[in-house]
This record gives sequence, C-alpha cells and structure tokens, in this order.
Amino acid sequence: MAADSRVGVMVGKSPVTASEAQRAALLALSASPDRGEAARARAVLLTLAGWTSSKIAEAFGVREDTVRFWRGAFIAGGVEALKTKVAPGPVPVKSPSGLCAWSRRCWKRPWADRTNWTDPSAAR
Repeated sequence: MAADSRVGVMVGKSPVTASEAQRAALLALSASPDRGEAARARAVLLTLAGWTSSKIAEAFGVREDTVRFWRGAFIAGGVEALKTKVAPGPVPVKSPSGLCAWSRRCWKRPWADRTNWTDPSAAR
C-alpha cells in the first residue's frame, strides 16, 4: 500500500476500530429487521474484518462512496449513527399507520355509496 500525503495514513486501509462492546452492538444491529440498519452494521463489521470498500460495495450492491459514508458515520457517532432515524414531521401517507387510517375510512362507508374503488380522500 502506498502512503498518501498525510503522515501515517495508508491508502486503502480503513481507520475504523471498535471496542468489544461496539463489536457486540454491531453484531446485534446486523440482525435488525430494518434492512438498512443491518446492512450498515454488517458493512462496518466487514471493514473490521479487513474487507475493502470495493468488496463491500459489490457485496451490498451499493457504491463505494456509500460504504465510506457508513464508515464515517460509525467513526463519528458509533453504533447509534448507523441506526435508522425517523424524519421529523407528520406520518407519511404511505406509512402503515397512514394506510390503516385510510382503509378504516374507506371500509366504514356503506357499500351502496361506492361507485368505484377509488376513495376521494386518498387524493389528499
């Protein structure tokens, strides 16, 4: 590996390190039902195992920059930085709870009032 202009930094070698507690937390997060969280945790674990950005990117079907972004997030904020965050604001219309609310409104109306399967309130 060739050194870059920074003293002591090798090109191609990730500076990611993790304590045993962080490794345990990464392993737990890698089993998350949230696909994004699990992928980010696995990518960091693979980094710790010596995988390169290109190998991880190929394995996950993402760009190398994405892998580097995940690593940077872990370096800056630990395991918490890899967890999925819920955006502030109202619940998205396509969320499960939004769909359930729309379905309840739709199915409460009498069948005789349904001229088609489109609910005008869904356009809001």
